Amino acid sequence: MRAAVLTGYRDPLDVRAVPDPECPAGGVVLRVLACGVCRSDWHAWTGADPDISLPHVPGHEYCGVVEEVGAGVTRWRAGDRVIAPFILACGRCPACQAGHQTTCDAQVVPGFTAPGAFAERIAVAHADVNLTPLPEAMEPALAAALGCRVTTAWHALTGRAALHAGEWLAVWGTGGLGLSAMLLGRALGARVAVIDVTLEKLDHACALGADVAVDASAGDPVAALREATGGGAHVAIEALGIAETARNALLCLRKLGRMVQVGMPAGPHTQMTLPMDAVYSGQLALFGTRGMPAHRYPSLMSLIEAGQVDLTPLIARRIGLSGASAELAAFDRPAPPGVAVITDFSS
Repeated sequence: MRAAVLTGYRDPLDVRAVPDPECPAGGVVLRVLACGVCRSDWHAWTGADPDISLPHVPGHEYCGVVEEVGAGVTRWRAGDRVIAPFILACGRCPACQAGHQTTCDAQVVPGFTAPGAFAERIAVAHADVNLTPLPEAMEPALAAALGCRVTTAWHALTGRAALHAGEWLAVWGTGGLGLSAMLLGRALGARVAVIDVTLEKLDHACALGADVAVDASAGDPVAALREATGGGAHVAIEALGIAETARNALLCLRKLGRMVQVGMPAGPHTQMTLPMDAVYSGQLALFGTRGMPAHRYPSLMSLIEAGQVDLTPLIARRIGLSGASAELAAFDRPAPPGVAVITDFSS
């Protein structure tokens, strides 16, 4: 099969023939229909993720068609169209049994701890526990984005911060994750402020329904956000994994506010100095989140299928497998609005 292989950090991916994956017991092999190119893949590409060993196939936002079914799988058969979360939980450990699959100690993470979906096929472990049917009416490019950015944003808003209608939501960073949080926050009835340094991204977010846009490169973004929201946000989403925006996300909250660290800290940002005096005096809550448990997919799918949120504007570029390198390199600087999805695995 064809795959885009990382052979050297920051080098262009090598699109070449590699062996087809073997079907694991309890798992399946999918023919990949679409795979997003995410900032987390960029961390792998730069060498910032310690789980990566070369050569390696990146890609963790994917959907596909079941081609092979391993021993013990009961829910799926060849020909089924499915969506996969990027954290594949075992389903048996205490964390999984408690409903916290994203903290599973035996988790498999394609694109990081296992070969990913920048390829024509991918092996998916623990299929009965993790996979979700791909609705017939849903475009594969959108379904791929659900595997990481949209699901992570949904869990951050509803499973961690418990965002309520009428509250102010501040989204720091308007990449794919931030745009997902903005669209979902609006669907939940919140008023949403977006903060970024790229005017093109802010304009794009406003066109999609953001109530307030703050240019973080022009003056004090925390002061501007507090003024625009009449005292600060109730919930803040940090969508970049950067120390400066994590600090600002805490400082922009009104008292009893909730901040969710959604962006993946890597490299120099794994250690941050945060304003703990603001946490103390404002009685703030700080949450971390990563992915979404499989059992929470139905709530998100119901929202989408009921027409309460249109996520199609997230998809800005449909590319071939050979275009993944350029998309990864684009994350070195403020990337263009929207997300790129690999939909053509032959070019």
